[in-house]
Amino acid sequence: MRVRSIRDMAAAVRGRRTDLTLSQAELARRAGVSRKWISEFEAGKSTAEFGLVIRVLEELGLVLDLISGEDAAATLPATVVDLDALLDQYRVR
Repeated sequence: MRVRSIRDMAAAVRGRRTDLTLSQAELARRAGVSRKWISEFEAGKSTAEFGLVIRVLEELGLVLDLISGEDAAATLPATVVDLDALLDQYRVR
């Protein structure tokens, strides 16, 4: 999944959390952050502390890979996925 903004990251986290049927409170407890922090992060708060974001990703079993744009283009699968549509499924409306 290509993440281009904090809102994209927040949508992915929210989607994974709900897929795992975790409440915000349960994820917060497991990751060692407050439920309020999870709520604000999932709402796209742009000042979320990176270290805490990494802890939440780890708790959800998500991995963050950084690659260059050229490398990303070279490794695109033959099947195209509409990431905007996928992210829209998880965004708060």
